[in-house]
Amino acid sequence: MTRNRSQSCVKTAPSKLQRLPARLIVHCLAGGGRTLRAIAVFLLLAGQAQATSAQPKETLVWLLRDLPPLMIFEGPEKGQGVIDQLLPLLIARMPQYQHTLMRVNRARGLQMLREPSLTCDAALNWSEDRASWMAFSIPVFRAISNGLAVRRVDRALLTPFLKDGEVDLAALLASGGEKLGVIAERNYGEYLDALLKQAPAHALTLHYGNDALGSLLQMQRLGRLRLLLGYRSEIRYQARQQGLAEDELEFYPIHGTSKYLSGYIGCTDTPQGRQAIVEINQLLRTLRHERLSEAYAAWLDPDSRSDYLEASRAFFSEQAGQ
Repeated sequence: MTRNRSQSCVKTAPSKLQRLPARLIVHCLAGGGRTLRAIAVFLLLAGQAQATSAQPKETLVWLLRDLPPLMIFEGPEKGQGVIDQLLPLLIARMPQYQHTLMRVNRARGLQMLREPSLTCDAALNWSEDRASWMAFSIPVFRAISNGLAVRRVDRALLTPFLKDGEVDLAALLASGGEKLGVIAERNYGEYLDALLKQAPAHALTLHYGNDALGSLLQMQRLGRLRLLLGYRSEIRYQARQQGLAEDELEFYPIHGTSKYLSGYIGCTDTPQGRQAIVEINQLLRTLRHERLSEAYAAWLDPDSRSDYLEASRAFFSEQAGQ
C-alpha cells in the first residue's frame, strides 16, 4: 500500500497534486524525493494562504464629522481638511481591514464609540473620562488650544479679566455679566471642561445643532452673544464662510491652558479596537507629521503659522525620541 501511494505521488503532476487529500500530501512529504517534497510543501502553504485570503476582512468604520478645518464636507475646500488628508494614508496602509466611512453628528459618533463594533474617530481630544471607555492612539497632530473670540467692537468687556494678554475665564464666568457661547457636549480639554462644569447655568449659551459654531457666530454677529469659545482655526474658517472680515473678530488665549494641544485617534475599547490602535500607532510612528502640521498651519492667520510650525516640529521630534 505504501509503495502504491508513493507511486501515486511520483505520477501526479504538480498542477494536480494540490487536489490530493491532505493525508496523501503528508505521505508525499514523508516518502517522496527532494523535488516532490518541495512541491508538496509549496502546495500546503499555498492552500493555507488561500484559506486565509478567503476569510472575510473585518470592517473598520471611520467616523466623519463636519469639523473644519479638520474635516470639510462642503464648499470649495471640500475634502482638504487635515484629517481628510490623513485618512487615505492610513486606509491605504491597513489593507487587512474593510474600511467604511460614515458621516455622523457629534452625539451619534460618541454613541457608536461606546458600542462593540470596530469603530474609530480620527479627530478627538484625550480626556481621563474618555480614556476609561475608549482606546486612544499616540498624538496625531497639534492644534492651537481653544480661546475666546470677541468682536473688535466688544473687546473692552474683557479688559477686567485680562492677565498678560490671556483671559481669566474662571473670573469671567463667576462674574455673571456675560454669556459664553459653547458647543454642547464638545470636549474642550480637561481644564476648560472643568471650568464649564463649575460655571453657573445662566453663564453659558449651549448650542446642540450640527452647525453649532456657525449658529453661535451668527448670534454673535447679531449682538445676541458677545463671547464665543472655540478653536482659533475653526472660528476663523467659519467666520470666513459667513463673510466676516478678517479684522472683525479678535481671539484671546485662556489663562491656565497650554498654548497647544494634541489630537488623537480613538477606537472602541474592545479587543478589536485595541488591536487596531496598536496597528495605527505603528503607522503614526512612520508618518511625516510635517505634512499634517503644514495642512493645519494653512488655516491659521499668518502671524501664528511660524510659531505653530516650530512648536509642532519640536513636539514630534521629542515624541520620536521617547
